[in-house]
Amino acid sequence: MERITVSLDGELAEQFGQFMAQRGYSNRSEAVRDLIRTKLEAERLQAPALDGFCIGSLTYIYNHHERELASRITQSHHDHHNLTVSMQHVHLDHDNCMETVIVRGAVRDVQAFADSVISSPGIRHGKLHLIPVAAQMDR
Repeated sequence: MERITVSLDGELAEQFGQFMAQRGYSNRSEAVRDLIRTKLEAERLQAPALDGFCIGSLTYIYNHHERELASRITQSHHDHHNLTVSMQHVHLDHDNCMETVIVRGAVRDVQAFADSVISSPGIRHGKLHLIPVAAQMDR
């Protein structure tokens, strides 16, 4: 472990203390490490790092009565079977369903797949959450 020293002005130190309290951190070092990890992960997901690998979740909501939408989504998952690890389907009410898909693969491929699903006519809400990984994980 390397030790570093950081100086903060009073206002920033107070905001950092509030952040730590809200998130339940018991020490500054762990809070700083998490903030650094979060920033580095976000940077790795930006171009030109799109060639890197990731794991993540794709969640979307749709009306299952929408003409052939469920079939089109299922076909899209089959077309990208190498990216899909697992899927959960939830009936929200009589008309609406939510699906959460665990994905993994090249960031570029996962992002393209998620964009194609989210932009499909009939998808009401969609969100992709990615976590970069250092190398392609075994399948």
